[in-house]
Amino acid sequence: MKFFNHREISMDKYLVSIIGPTAIGKTSKSITLAQFFNTEIISADSRQFYKEMKIGTAVPSAEELAAVPHHFIQHISVDEDYAVGDFEKDALKKLEKLFQKHQFVFMVGGSGLYVDAVTKGLDKFPEVKQGIREKLNQQLAQEGITPLQQKLLDLDPKYAKKVDLNNPRRIIRALEICISSGKPYSSFLNQEKPPRFFKTIKIGLEAPREKMYERINQRVDMMMEEGLMKEAKKLYANRHKNALNTIGYKELYAYFEGKYDFDSAVEEIKKNTRRFAKRQMTWFKRDQAIKWFPYNGSSEEIIKYLQQKTV
Repeated sequence: MKFFNHREISMDKYLVSIIGPTAIGKTSKSITLAQFFNTEIISADSRQFYKEMKIGTAVPSAEELAAVPHHFIQHISVDEDYAVGDFEKDALKKLEKLFQKHQFVFMVGGSGLYVDAVTKGLDKFPEVKQGIREKLNQQLAQEGITPLQQKLLDLDPKYAKKVDLNNPRRIIRALEICISSGKPYSSFLNQEKPPRFFKTIKIGLEAPREKMYERINQRVDMMMEEGLMKEAKKLYANRHKNALNTIGYKELYAYFEGKYDFDSAVEEIKKNTRRFAKRQMTWFKRDQAIKWFPYNGSSEEIIKYLQQKTV
């Protein structure tokens, strides 16, 4: 692929990142904005990458996808390993192409780490030695998370103090780097990152907490009506894949295995989604660069703000 001179475009190309908690209305708002600016949309929703997970990840409808060109929606399979670093690399390549045609490109999604990967860049880590991840996953399956927590405390106490010690994916990621490199995972964090070839404008959509929770509950009910149960059953054999360790699927798998009754499983999906939305807002509220707008406000206000920012 031929890359063009970044310096030629760095002053007048804008990636507009539309963020906010799940079910806040990012998809419909971004389509309205992208249509106004006659441009395209990149998804930064890591759950919508997977072809087989349509209902449970609230993939935009066929009509919405047809209204504006979208990228990185249902482009890989649950059988594939696709990490945030892969997305960073692929998204930057796509932006190289899109900025040849457009002054603005919209990026939409509530996966904070994936948004940061594109807008700020990721820390670079050494290659993981073959077999280490599999061994750690096997230990998790056989012995639970406690031995892995202790191992991380031994190998990288600094990172262990700030990571969510109940998140096995984060713990395994840190451990595989510690073991492969012989250095603490935390020693690779906060490195200087290369500058981007575009400017970023961040737009946040928010609602009062009770309204946000109401929208989440309504969405879960709608997913169940649309056939989430059937979709989850179809993917049951893949339940140990990282992609399926996702709200909406894991609770139904617990129901299939007799750990919940049906109503309790649906209630768990709602509760866990509400918790997830709260964590999303905690992540985003730390970023002072985000300009917040009410979820039900007019698109004209956002358009006006973008025009003022890019004069």
